[in-house]
Amino acid sequence: MRIMWLWLCVFLATVTLAAPAPAQTWADRTTLGIGRLFSNDFFGDGGDRWRTGSYAVSVMRGDGWDGSPPGWGEGPLLEWRFRSEIIAPRSLSGPRADDRPYAASFAFGLHSHWSLGPGEVAAGADLVTTGPQTGLGRLMANLHERFDLPRIDDSVLRSQIGDGVHPHVSVAYAQPVRIASSVTLRPFAEAQAGVEDLARLGADVIVGGAVDGSLWLRDIPSGQLYRGIEGPGRGAALTFGADWASVGGSIWLPESRGILAEPERWRARAGVHWQVAPDTSFFYGLSWLSPEVVGQGAGQLTGQLKLNFNF
Repeated sequence: MRIMWLWLCVFLATVTLAAPAPAQTWADRTTLGIGRLFSNDFFGDGGDRWRTGSYAVSVMRGDGWDGSPPGWGEGPLLEWRFRSEIIAPRSLSGPRADDRPYAASFAFGLHSHWSLGPGEVAAGADLVTTGPQTGLGRLMANLHERFDLPRIDDSVLRSQIGDGVHPHVSVAYAQPVRIASSVTLRPFAEAQAGVEDLARLGADVIVGGAVDGSLWLRDIPSGQLYRGIEGPGRGAALTFGADWASVGGSIWLPESRGILAEPERWRARAGVHWQVAPDTSFFYGLSWLSPEVVGQGAGQLTGQLKLNFNF
């Protein structure tokens, strides 16, 4: 099953990135927007464990933006994506048999966005670097010590997910449906293979016309929507969402260590977007994540934050 999902997503991502389009160079395209999102449970339940922190930056490049992605075969809308993430066990004082291992990663990828009928497709591939080679584990240990936070024991870092470079591919389809003058329902389906193999179904509701004409991106750990390209509107808007996933496997939860992944995951989220000025915007959100490991016992609440200043 894992191999089947991997090859299916690889095929879709390859077809996407090889879509016919006029020959262009990087200089021929324009930076249409930069999406950013910082996620940390410090802004949520403060537990400092599990999906404890991540940061995503998405640089959007294309010919132009008219409020929706281009059609297939038109000038491509490309997302150059950079992500870092730390996943921590419940106990930082030493590894436990009933807990997940520490994991640190950097990811860099290329994704394409286009319109398909009434909906939008996003597909692409990332290379995910893991383990002590990222330096994130040691960096966080030093920061915890400097700011008098709970100490990360050396045994936790020694037992973290090891060094590696892993391909990861994903494809998603979303169909925005206007259900009121300033309310949009956005059901979606998604498949991923590589670092984690999963299929996901869900929906988001966007309330408020201030964010109309934006390109929406989805944060991987939390599921929050953030804007890669901001529309011309001003003011505030609310987002609400939930989704379900069927999980086939995860390098973050190695069965060889006796760790059993929950076969299903649930997420629920809410957030507020505030467009202050053409180059200034703010976002704060909360996301509830169901247990990912058998025996975890409880979910967690993480917070997401973005403050954009473009000069």
